[in-house]
Amino acid sequence: MMLELVDISVARGGVPVLEGVTLTLGAGRALIIRGPNGAGKTTMLRTIAGLQPPVSGRIVLPPEGAAYAAHADGLKATLTVAENLRFWADIFGAGDIGPALAAMALAPLRDRMAQNLSAGQKRRLGLARLLVAQRRLWLLDEPTVSLDAASVALFLQVLSGHLQQGGAALIATHISLGLREAEEIDLGAFRATAPRAGAFDGAFA
Repeated sequence: MMLELVDISVARGGVPVLEGVTLTLGAGRALIIRGPNGAGKTTMLRTIAGLQPPVSGRIVLPPEGAAYAAHADGLKATLTVAENLRFWADIFGAGDIGPALAAMALAPLRDRMAQNLSAGQKRRLGLARLLVAQRRLWLLDEPTVSLDAASVALFLQVLSGHLQQGGAALIATHISLGLREAEEIDLGAFRATAPRAGAFDGAFA
């Protein structure tokens, strides 16, 4: 099992967003999480990634943890494409960055400063980090934002390869990715119950 959530509740800014989330994700599989803006997709991914604690419940990850691709691409503007990727490869102990550059069609841009990339090129570089992270579980928050059709196809090829090699992915997205290895879950079923107006807060007892 790549990921197990047991009765997870999460909050954003101290306000409960989701409660009672229970799911499992196995090797070679992807799970698409759906829900309108504000439903808690990003909050849940950040919680699983360890960037904030859950309100309650239990999260079971692979021993090495997970690779998280957030809305922000996390690039150093004054480093080149290759230097940015090498930075992350060194952190994760990866070797050659060439395959990652090739997979996301970044080889021709390897010597370009990140600050001079288009939004789509920056997104491709951010996603290329997944290929040097050496993590079996990927947590992806709207990974296709800013990508054109050709770049979406590149990303789906990379993602499918990851799944075929026994990896897994939890993906928040509004679009259809067409992955045959994927199932879907709607977070609306886990929306937290809003506190009653004027309800007594025991913290002030």
